[in-house]
Amino acid sequence: MKVLILCTGNSCRSQMAHGFLQSFDKNITVCSAGTEPAKQVNQTAVKVMKEVGIDISHHAPKMVDEYLKDEWDYVITVCDHAHETCPLFMGKVKHRLHIGFEDPSHATGSDEFILSGFHRVRDQIKNEFYKLYLDQLQPQL
Repeated sequence: MKVLILCTGNSCRSQMAHGFLQSFDKNITVCSAGTEPAKQVNQTAVKVMKEVGIDISHHAPKMVDEYLKDEWDYVITVCDHAHETCPLFMGKVKHRLHIGFEDPSHATGSDEFILSGFHRVRDQIKNEFYKLYLDQLQPQL
């Protein structure tokens, strides 16, 4: 099974979803990409994922164009902008889903406030992707 997770910058939400989904089942090929990829993965996202035992420090943002010719069982957008601007995967996607999350990298305030936002979104991503895994992906494996 092949799953592509899309976001705008491919530096935070999509990287966390990528890390979680891959941790749920090593038999799933997971990739992530962005419509406007950042230069690097958000370091706070790396930090909060490491807190739950998942290392995404080796991940790098990629451009969605790299994956347009591939076939996918699922293409999942995790932000509204990517959902709206996602290019068409002409007939090579079995299932398209949108599971949107707030972008914690846009939060302003104290370090504690920003970190709490990352924790909240991380936990939402974990819960939603685990539900997806149990309800839709695992039965197909």
